[in-house]
Amino acid sequence: MNSSATRWPVAVLGATGAVGQAFIRLLNGHPWFDLVEVAASERSAGKSYRDAAKWLEGPLPDTVAGLTVKACTPDEVSAPIVFSALDSGVAGEVEAAFAKAGRLVLSNAKNYRMVADVPLVIPEVNGDHLGMIAQQRALRGWAGGIVTNANCATTVIAAALAPLHERFHVTKVFATTMQAVSGAGYPGVPSLDILGNVIPYIGDEEPKIETELGKLLGRYDGQQIVPADIVVSAHANRVPVEHGHTVCLSVAFATKPTPEQALEVLRAWRGVEAVRGLPSAPEPALIIRDELDRPQPRRDANEGRGMATTIGRVRADHLFDLRLVAMSHNVVRGAAGGSILNAELLVSTGQLAGLRGS
Repeated sequence: MNSSATRWPVAVLGATGAVGQAFIRLLNGHPWFDLVEVAASERSAGKSYRDAAKWLEGPLPDTVAGLTVKACTPDEVSAPIVFSALDSGVAGEVEAAFAKAGRLVLSNAKNYRMVADVPLVIPEVNGDHLGMIAQQRALRGWAGGIVTNANCATTVIAAALAPLHERFHVTKVFATTMQAVSGAGYPGVPSLDILGNVIPYIGDEEPKIETELGKLLGRYDGQQIVPADIVVSAHANRVPVEHGHTVCLSVAFATKPTPEQALEVLRAWRGVEAVRGLPSAPEPALIIRDELDRPQPRRDANEGRGMATTIGRVRADHLFDLRLVAMSHNVVRGAAGGSILNAELLVSTGQLAGLRGS
């Protein structure tokens, strides 16, 4: 089965939550994937999806509304490709069970991101890391596998810095995030906490940013992923914005670029060639704004159907070498859309042969 033949049957775990719903919206009418199963917690299992989910945005697709919600077990869910929007509290055990049962799991949870044999992938940045699935299967005896998304804020940072790291080698990053409330899921942050306010703490967010970036910008040598040697200091803040994580970055390099040199590299970058032309891939992946007051979530979060990263304010830095601002849609690029693009790259490069159910 491949992209030019019958569509792959897929399932969504954690389908009733905010990210699960984003998967459903993005998979509706997808040319390569056919959403045939939805699964969620025991309290939702057995209900129709329309009755189990509090639908948050846009019309609920008719093809999904009548599906019966299943339990999150490989005995009940038969699709060979499984998109996981599960909370990290339950994701580890459930996702491993699906991989062991021969399914390919595309995970949004943190549980396996930093595990050595699990690819942590932004396709345009490090799509070649998907080759690690072969080592993962051999090591664990799995017929399936697990591929993870990066943290939504780290996704913004890695996409913005990947071209600059390739050319000038990033050594230090100081990152301050302004993260949308949709990143907290539903019902998320209480309104009286966030309206007219900034919350300078998001649980576990800063350690994720500080550890994941090195793996994302690291090198796959055919046997293992060698992390990039980058020191990261992160400040994570929740702000009263619906969608779109904004990150202010100060960056040091082994070879110091001028702002003009950095802009030239950013404008020319197209990322991993195999990603170009995939159904969910934005073109271009990076959008460079020259205005002094961009990017802005209200104006730029939906660029590239929510999959592009917008960069602006590239200028010299008095502490390090360069500073810039980057922003992308946290639910699309930083969550569901990123997983779907990972799956598209796996299909297009023929890495799904032999999955159970295929």
